[in-house]
Amino acid sequence: MTLKRNAGELPRAWHREMPRLPALTALRAFEAAARHESFSRAATELFVTHGAVSHQVRALEEELGQALFARHGKRVSLTPAGRLYAERVRDALMQIADATRALQAGSRDKRLTISTMPSFAARWLTPRIGSFIEQHPELEVELMSSNTLVDFTRDEVDVALRMGSGDYPGLYVERLLDDVFFPVCSPNFQGGKLPRRPEDMQGLPLLRGEGDPWRPWFEAAGLDWPEPRRGLMFEDSSLLLQAAAEGQGIALIRSSLAYNDLLSGRVVRLFDVSIPCPWLLYFCCLPAMLPTPKVQAFRDWLLPEIDAFRRILAQWA
Repeated sequence: MTLKRNAGELPRAWHREMPRLPALTALRAFEAAARHESFSRAATELFVTHGAVSHQVRALEEELGQALFARHGKRVSLTPAGRLYAERVRDALMQIADATRALQAGSRDKRLTISTMPSFAARWLTPRIGSFIEQHPELEVELMSSNTLVDFTRDEVDVALRMGSGDYPGLYVERLLDDVFFPVCSPNFQGGKLPRRPEDMQGLPLLRGEGDPWRPWFEAAGLDWPEPRRGLMFEDSSLLLQAAAEGQGIALIRSSLAYNDLLSGRVVRLFDVSIPCPWLLYFCCLPAMLPTPKVQAFRDWLLPEIDAFRRILAQWA
């Protein structure tokens, strides 16, 4: 009579007690040392000290009861037993690595990683992303904020939302949003005595953003003023806006970032002069990732949100 095993029941051999195995850290140290035939190079690869590798290998030899390396002063070489053991350990470790990658590949399908600038993440994406998460509870969404451009070949990022030129070779690039710059400040700046004309800003503290010069706006406003060289300089536009809202000076800011603070009254716009932002907002991903369900789901949610926001921003142009 043949006994049938219930679905999900482990094979009978799996119920046996697993024999005692050497520590994984010792096996990894031994495999690296065997591959390089050098404790020093193994230590560099594993980001540990030479002494740590030597200690792990020595402990493994004592547990096995035989030498794996022959020592020749500072040089080492594999013994015949060590060479055979290294081959089998390497095969076993590669099987573990392959199994781990296969498992992670399955979980990656359910994780959506989005990269964008800190300012855009804080002021636009974070307040809205909740509705996407509610629509797609099957996805684990990870939001990464950085001013550094993503390297899609190295970083585990699915989508990037970036302000820039759009010249990103090898990527799928979709233009999302134009923008404009204009000055804003706190309604309580200078005790509420706000400048009425652009020339009234003479001598007032002008907050500076890295890569966002005042000079083009001065020219649009008919002012022959040099670029400000003094005052606070901010790398992050969100912090620049925060400083303006706290009454520390006047900031030249993008309408897409200032929108919520303008509506709440934390800042007010000065004058009717604006200039186009030289950088546009783009949706970027690897071409192979575009048709994947998770990227398509995010794009399908994002585009209507951007369209609605674009219509709102038209009043600030």
